[in-house]
Amino acid sequence: MSKPTVAVLMGGPDAEQVISIRSGKAVASALDQSTEFEVKRFVINKTTIEHLKHMDADAFFPVLHGPYGEGGPLQELLEECGIPFVGSTSEPARIAMDKHLTKDVAVKTGVKTPHWMPIVNGSNVTIELPFVLKPTDEGSSVGLAICKSQEDASTAINNLIGDKPYIAEEFVTGHEITISILDGEPLSVIEIVPPEDIGTYDFEAKYQRGDTSYLLNPEIPLHESVASALKMYEALGLRDLARIDFIVNENESMFLEANTMPGFTDSSLFPMAAKDCGFSMVELCEKLVQLALARG
Repeated sequence: MSKPTVAVLMGGPDAEQVISIRSGKAVASALDQSTEFEVKRFVINKTTIEHLKHMDADAFFPVLHGPYGEGGPLQELLEECGIPFVGSTSEPARIAMDKHLTKDVAVKTGVKTPHWMPIVNGSNVTIELPFVLKPTDEGSSVGLAICKSQEDASTAINNLIGDKPYIAEEFVTGHEITISILDGEPLSVIEIVPPEDIGTYDFEAKYQRGDTSYLLNPEIPLHESVASALKMYEALGLRDLARIDFIVNENESMFLEANTMPGFTDSSLFPMAAKDCGFSMVELCEKLVQLALARG
């Protein structure tokens, strides 16, 4: 009996293309080490149903990050193909990619989140300083700026905000933690401690420096963070995997955002949390593909 063929998709047209390729190569390498599947690799930009069908796969593992590859458009094409794929379906992916819509879901679900407002230009920001500027639909803290003064705010608004939608979010101090979820079950909590000279977990701290610290199962008050992560996973309608980020302090836990296709690089937090729970990278990727195939 022939092995099922898995097409690992990576790349995409979004800002995190390079990270996606690193993640995709890591996933494909892990699946190569498995004895369960035949593995094909495809670096794509935007794609078509015809292109996807010509890949002749039994399942897709789309390891793309960003609005196109993670936020719904690619998932719509995969749904139209009728071939099972790893990760959330298109509508949950679209909502989770949009920080404004996701925070709306948090409020409706009773999960605490910092005050925020959507902005198109800088003229309507009424959130008090300090606040954080974030693109509405990017991951990996791409385009993030912490504004502690009016000068910071003016500079960030002038440099960052053009036609792209942003949110301004209340700046909340505390420990930044992330909770990975695998098939509806929480994995180990990780605290992220960025370098002191940066002070925030931005793209540079994630992927370009080696001095960001990651503390597994930190001894800090988590409050209701794990329960809130599961609530968000359920309320958003996510499946297979997710990573949910929070800020926690002595008093409360505050939801920041949800990631429907976390990174799989050697510094990524989802495989790190899975490893702490006993899943090797090979076992983790096998499980995710098996979840997809079971829907086929």
